Amino acid sequence: MSDTRTPLTAGKSWPAHYTYAPALRVGNTIWFSGTTGTDDNGVITAPGDIAEQTRQIFRKFEKILNSVGGSCEDIVQTHDYVVTTENYKDTAAVRREFLKSATPASAGVIVAGLLRKDALIEISAVAVLRGPVYAP
Repeated sequence: MSDTRTPLTAGKSWPAHYTYAPALRVGNTIWFSGTTGTDDNGVITAPGDIAEQTRQIFRKFEKILNSVGGSCEDIVQTHDYVVTTENYKDTAAVRREFLKSATPASAGVIVAGLLRKDALIEISAVAVLRGPVYAP
């Protein structure tokens, strides 16, 4: 297994001055940074809607995983950081939509705030690719 660390951006331009990557591949493991429900311009896609923000986060995970031959079904762990529990239960349906039958280890943490204005949830994740996978 390779211990080469490869940043993954799913083809998106990533500023060189950033001190992190959206995701990092080491062997067949993908480590996702904390991710919020933003569009390509860094704007929250659904202010006030935790379920839709969660959907946008999983779309971003899926895009990166697809770029290396994986899918959200390869996710083995998630950490949710939420600023409110109001409507948090609605994120379960979104998780099922993307994870299908996968049941990753998970944790949920209530926080006082997130760096991204209007973000209600930030999720970090780990995925382990199965089957044929692609080099980034």
